[in-house]
Amino acid sequence: MREKYRGRLAPSPTGYLHIGHIRTFEVAMKRAREENGILVLRIEDLDRERCRDEYERAIYEDLKYFGFVWQEGPDVGGEFGPYRQSERMELYRKVWRELKKGGFLFPCWRSRRDMEEAPRGPHGNEVVYPVEWRPAEEAALFYDEAAGMNWRFRVPIGRRVEFVDGRVGNYSALAGKDFGDFPVWRKDDVPAYELAVVVDDWAMRITEVVRGEDLLLSTCRQLLIYEAMGWEPPAFYHVPLVLGTDGRKLSKRDGASRAAYQARMILEKSEN
Repeated sequence: MREKYRGRLAPSPTGYLHIGHIRTFEVAMKRAREENGILVLRIEDLDRERCRDEYERAIYEDLKYFGFVWQEGPDVGGEFGPYRQSERMELYRKVWRELKKGGFLFPCWRSRRDMEEAPRGPHGNEVVYPVEWRPAEEAALFYDEAAGMNWRFRVPIGRRVEFVDGRVGNYSALAGKDFGDFPVWRKDDVPAYELAVVVDDWAMRITEVVRGEDLLLSTCRQLLIYEAMGWEPPAFYHVPLVLGTDGRKLSKRDGASRAAYQARMILEKSEN
């Protein structure tokens, strides 16, 4: 029997939602409804420096304004609240230990400047961690905890990672060329995005991940974590990006931020 469809909305309170987020969430909700499934709300609040309470409040306001409905989350006054990544640290640490035990991780001493000067992949965006920078495999044995050191996932050099996306179709990337050893934990004791999102999607039994197509390469990295843990990955559906007038993808720093707020202002003016 096929498992019931489980999707998720996973905004990060590091800025206001923009129209690109809204469109992605609309696709996620539509696909969940078509499958008579459910949506989980998860606040990805691990970036301690950039997350703000005001942004999180705005996320709730905007989601409700656009009619987004989720059917699972902690009970908050009779309503479904969000899961929070900041409250799930022990689960991330447990997976970090399993990956380290399996020999998939290594400590990284390289600085931000080192990485800025490292070679980039064929498309010029992805910094490829040079294989000669890897320490000896036994280096990880000297550490019992993740805190205090940057940690990277050791990718299988020369292996092509492939998957079939629900919209894009076949997609693949070559480990060691298109992407290199990637961060999974920071020395300030915070898991990196790639690790946290995989752990959460697996633990929450997400059957399909809907997100922007700028994360296609990221999916290849995440598939390696699923494989290392022996977990079945979800399906993926990457939606087209909403571009600004200059042809670049929108970001939370752009003037297009807080699209829901702008939409409300337009509607209010039209009603007066």
